[in-house]
Amino acid sequence: MGLFDRLRPGRRSRADGQAADLKYLREWTAQRTGVEAFIEPKTTVTELTVVLVASDGEWTRRRVGGEAGARRLSGVLQTPVYDVQKVGYPQRMRDFDARRRIERRRELREELEEG
Repeated sequence: MGLFDRLRPGRRSRADGQAADLKYLREWTAQRTGVEAFIEPKTTVTELTVVLVASDGEWTRRRVGGEAGARRLSGVLQTPVYDVQKVGYPQRMRDFDARRRIERRRELREELEEG
């Protein structure tokens, strides 16, 4: 954070962003069953992230402050944690995405037929 960043309106510090992400992930996990965490590696475009996947395949992704942050998050949320490079993404996540694509296409087709 720069010297004058605190004085700019509407700017959040990294700690504020992490606290908001943790709150979101806690709420997301509490509202779903069978949640597991999958650590995604850092790339040239993104920081290390964690993907939480529920038993129905619904998922969410957030930055968590590196691998140590992901492991701590897993402890806080009481979820198992896996390395996506070793185990891959769960099939239920891919199935969920496929269902969502079908639903979006169906909605679009219905909108086009109405208008």
